[in-house]
Amino acid sequence: MSRDRLTPSGLLIGLDLGRQGSQRQVRAGDGYPPYDIERLQSADDQQAERLRLTLAVAGFSEQELDVSLEANQLVIRGRQQDRDEPVYLFRGIAARQFQKTFTLQDGMEVKSAHLRNGLLSIELVRPDNVQLVRKINISASQ
Repeated sequence: MSRDRLTPSGLLIGLDLGRQGSQRQVRAGDGYPPYDIERLQSADDQQAERLRLTLAVAGFSEQELDVSLEANQLVIRGRQQDRDEPVYLFRGIAARQFQKTFTLQDGMEVKSAHLRNGLLSIELVRPDNVQLVRKINISASQ
């Protein structure tokens, strides 16, 4: 995957990542939490494009994460609840709130979201566009 240009609108996902041209737009920011985007292969559903967005959210529970779809924006928020903080000798696991925004291309759908082993995985699918042929009647003008 290549990075074409930075925009404030968020990452654009759902394009054919194998084609040349604008493949994805990466939002300028600090990169927290880190994430991966992968194309999924499936034998039974070869016509649909399937992607998995995985965010490393160590230390967050399901209740502290929010995944929402606002128009064509996939917004992922994390906010840890107040807890009794232990006394750390070293703290390397980030525990700060975040918001990541991804712009979905038209037709992309969020299929599911799962939290497992500190990784939030969001499955995205874009069904193959079915070409509908519609007959347009021509009427004679008088």
